[in-house]
This record gives sequence, C-alpha cells and structure tokens, in this order.
Amino acid sequence: MKNVLGLLVTCMVVLALAGVVTARNLDEVLASGTLKVGTTGDYKPFSFNNAGTHEGFDIAVAESFAKQLGVTLELVPTTWPTLMEDLKAGKYDIGMSGITRTISRQKDACFSQGYVMFGKTPLVAAAKKDTFTSLADIDTKGVRIGVNPGGTNEKFVRANIMNAEVVLFESNLAIPVAVASGEVDVMITDSVEALYYAATDTRLAAPLADTPFTRSELGYLMAPDAYRLQDTVNFMMDQMILKGEMASLKKEYLHMAE
Repeated sequence: MKNVLGLLVTCMVVLALAGVVTARNLDEVLASGTLKVGTTGDYKPFSFNNAGTHEGFDIAVAESFAKQLGVTLELVPTTWPTLMEDLKAGKYDIGMSGITRTISRQKDACFSQGYVMFGKTPLVAAAKKDTFTSLADIDTKGVRIGVNPGGTNEKFVRANIMNAEVVLFESNLAIPVAVASGEVDVMITDSVEALYYAATDTRLAAPLADTPFTRSELGYLMAPDAYRLQDTVNFMMDQMILKGEMASLKKEYLHMAE
C-alpha cells in the first residue's frame, strides 16, 4: 500500500511540474474545507453580480451544496469564452452559471443531471412583440441582434442568422437593457432568461417562449475524472428535489411552478 501511495504522489508531482492540472475530487474538496464554484455572474436569473454580490438560482443551489457538504463556498469568476479552459486548469470544481448541456462540452467534461429544460427564443421590446413572430422575421436586413461571445446564444445566432446585423456585447447583462432602450432589436437567449426579463421589465416581451427554436437542458459542469464529486452532485440535487428545496428555488428565481 505504501508503494502504491508513493507512486500516486510521485505521479501527481510529475503532472504538476509538467503543468498538467488534475481535477479535485470529493475527498480533496472536503479536506480543503472549500467548494470552488465557477460562475460568470452575467446571466440572470441563474448567476448575476449585483453590486459586488452574486445572486441567482445557481448561486442559491451552490450555497445549498456547500451546506450539505459542510464546507465553505468560494465563487470563482469565469467567462463564457474561458469556461472550459478554466475548468481544465483546475480553477474551479463545479461550473454553475446556467450552462447548457452540449455534446461538445461533454466530450471534454462531465455534466450533472439536467435541472431545467428550455429552448432558444427571442427577447424583444414589448412594443415590437408582434413584429417578430418567427426566425425569418428576425433574420432580416436592418434587424440588430445583441450577442455575448462564447456561449450557446452566439453559437445559435452564427448558425442561423444570415441577414440581420450581429452586435457584440462584452456582458450578457447589458443586452436586455440594450433591447429595452432600442439600441438593438432582439436578443436570442434561453427561454428561462427571456421569460424572467419579460416578467420583471414591462418594456420587454418573450413572444415565442412557448414555442422555442430548440430544446435543451441546463446542467452543472465538472471535470471528467472527478467521479465521486459527479455522483455526489447528482445525489445532492436529488435530495433537494425530494425535500422540495429545488421547487422553492425555481419558484423564487425562475418564476416556475413544478
């Protein structure tokens, strides 16, 4: 046993010296006393920075995870363009920021079970809700679509928009404001986010939220070799569902009734 442990330690040291970062598994998280959660802080209602304090559905779930594990929660800033890179570099243990479960991400990482189903849909000014009734209406010359680079929203726009103008915004949070003010006409986003903004800002509408262009799920992102952590995250999610905690958070943050 001593020889095996010695070999394991030696391998870890060699990997570290070579610049290869190994993911922390559950035992290491518990031993450290800290759960590191990567979050973008720019995606309402899942994760957003409110005057220096992170809020949202996924932040509340992260707090529940830390409480269940008996550790301290540490929120690690990341961005959509660097989301996978930061995970591979070991900067965080779990990515929690309204992250879409995609096969391309699954190839390099591992997702938890899905927790919200949604689809891509337009967020528009309430005064223009009857103007944009289809993707063809949106993909028209003269229409301006706001996009935050690096995520699945941009991927959908690049694949499906050929005629409308694509306007890049550094922060995802800035786009709904731009739609409301008329700086851009449309934001293509997840139906959950679109419904949230339409429910909290009378200037905005989500006219096609009931018939989204796509169907997907959100999940929590982890390293592919953090097996015990992956199992434990799914276990904790099941516990939250059984106790009604997940339903309460969805009602509070997502305006969803289970």
